[in-house]
Amino acid sequence: MSINTFGHLFCVTTWGESHGEAIGATIDGCPPGVEITHNYIQHFMEKRRPGQSKYTTQRREKDLVEILSGVFENKSTGTPIQLLIKNTDQRSKDYSEIENTFRPGHADITYWQKYGIRDYRGGGRSSARETASRVAAGAVARKVISHLLNKDILIQGVVTQVGKLAINEKNFNWDDAKKNSFFCPDKKIVKVWEEYLDVTRKKGSSLGAKLLINAKNVPAGLGEPVYGKLDADLAGAMMSINAVKGVEIGIGNEAAELSGDENSDELRASKNKKLKFSSNNSGGILGGISSGQDLNVSITIKPTSSILKAKKTINSNFKNTTISTKGRHDPCVGLRAVPIAEAMMACVLADHIMRNRAQCG
Repeated sequence: MSINTFGHLFCVTTWGESHGEAIGATIDGCPPGVEITHNYIQHFMEKRRPGQSKYTTQRREKDLVEILSGVFENKSTGTPIQLLIKNTDQRSKDYSEIENTFRPGHADITYWQKYGIRDYRGGGRSSARETASRVAAGAVARKVISHLLNKDILIQGVVTQVGKLAINEKNFNWDDAKKNSFFCPDKKIVKVWEEYLDVTRKKGSSLGAKLLINAKNVPAGLGEPVYGKLDADLAGAMMSINAVKGVEIGIGNEAAELSGDENSDELRASKNKKLKFSSNNSGGILGGISSGQDLNVSITIKPTSSILKAKKTINSNFKNTTISTKGRHDPCVGLRAVPIAEAMMACVLADHIMRNRAQCG
């Protein structure tokens, strides 16, 4: 069984390979009457599109989305929505030398071990190219959220660390992240990151990154206790993104260093009987259910596995050899992960809003 679908009521199935004719997403469960336009989806595709700076892969894909079904006169009909994204800049010859050799740190070896066959052209299904489909689906999910809640949930992500160099929290500004190709909220470190990546790329290597994904205006009550927890679904969604090796909710691993009185988000009631929290160490989720506070999810992305520097490996005949990857690759794949993580957050929230309505009305 090959699982290519996520979600319970808002279901997204992605399909296609890195160097195939096209990739895409099928969305099932979208309510009828949701306003969906090509231009709206394309806006988010532009945020992820490769080749926009020298710090991302130079593969030139326009990532133009075609809506094949499920939308009529810019309104969803309640039937499956089919989104198509054609691949237009494949260079399969870049990968001919690794047809029988496995790239260390990549899914080459595990796909071969599991299936006995693999698409070596850019990794096929394991390529980050697949995530373009998620971004398109995430755009639809945002529209579903605003349609069901009659308000928007603001979902925004930033890069907080590249390699060993983290931002200065005192300089954090959401607006600054929209003004540079790093999605960086600290404008003072952008130049430093540029030089850092230039040096790393010239060495034929790559760097990892850390991201923060935030959601504002999230209603309380999303998520089901025990096996349908909102944080568990968010963690699973984020871990499904290529190269993600860690997920933290709220202060995450730092909670181990705090005492109980330091960690607890104390509760107070205002004069107009509104709930207030003293802090948000929980990241907006308590017992697997949203508290009404901001959702804060942090993810850690490993360095890009495809690098120019020669590394030890084996071939399909189990002979020891070395490999250096040719082609076009991101020196830091985390830089393009922000719109992908935002999309996964949107899809999970859309699904949970529909699940909450189904149970609680």
